[in-house]
Amino acid sequence: MYSPPPDPGTERRMRAHHASAARALDVRTEPGSESWGWAGRTLGAPARTAAGEPAWLRLVAAPENKASGKLWDGALDARHAFGDLDGHRPALLGVHDAFDDTTAYRAELSARVEEPVLSDDPILQHELQLPDTWWEDLAGTLEKVAAVDTGRVAVRQQYMDRAIPQFLGTPAPTVTRWTTAHAELHWANLTGSPLQAPDWEGWGQAPEGFDYATLYAYTLLQPDTAARVRAAFPVLGSPAGLAAEATVCAQLLQTVDRGDNLILADRLRDWSDELRRR
Repeated sequence: MYSPPPDPGTERRMRAHHASAARALDVRTEPGSESWGWAGRTLGAPARTAAGEPAWLRLVAAPENKASGKLWDGALDARHAFGDLDGHRPALLGVHDAFDDTTAYRAELSARVEEPVLSDDPILQHELQLPDTWWEDLAGTLEKVAAVDTGRVAVRQQYMDRAIPQFLGTPAPTVTRWTTAHAELHWANLTGSPLQAPDWEGWGQAPEGFDYATLYAYTLLQPDTAARVRAAFPVLGSPAGLAAEATVCAQLLQTVDRGDNLILADRLRDWSDELRRR
């Protein structure tokens, strides 16, 4: 989660459109834990439907000429492709679109996830003790996601061919199999029991094992939990998972190069050494 945008005009505009979307979708927002996205691009808050059911209202803003495509339609596409994944994906209850000058706004009303996420930060800051049933639920959910056929793309071969040599110093491994991935599977997007996986904005095709490699990458500071991730998903460390691991490692090393995720830098470099040896 991020702080409100530094520009007061952006904050006022987002709050106004969020309130307008609440009226359009016939929900009442509740005071409490609102959630801002990067640079004020998104604003989410708890709400109640007209029937009194707990919900979450998320507003996303984008330039009007970019209000389409993978990220814009991710939640709607996920509803059609996956349903609620046996209760592990929050149901999308409604959508409302609006426009203001050259900016487009999409409000997405979802069933509220009452269980807190496992980490306030995508990077896990403490070891976790999760029951075997949680890991089994996660593995089963991701297997169902992987089996869905889609034209959406989360990772492009062109990116791999460019980024892996640049940040790992080795040619991009051959992708033996492309599967469908959540594509943002980190600890701030997972709850404990019952397991819920929100935030389906960027899902699509990726190298096999991409979600597992992403979760592992965000666990690198916690060796016991990282070992549990590897045990739960044996594709990690195998030839079949090499392309996914190299891609995720390159992606995060790229963020380090830009000044983000610096706390992971040393662990990512160790991981990249291991990947080069493989």
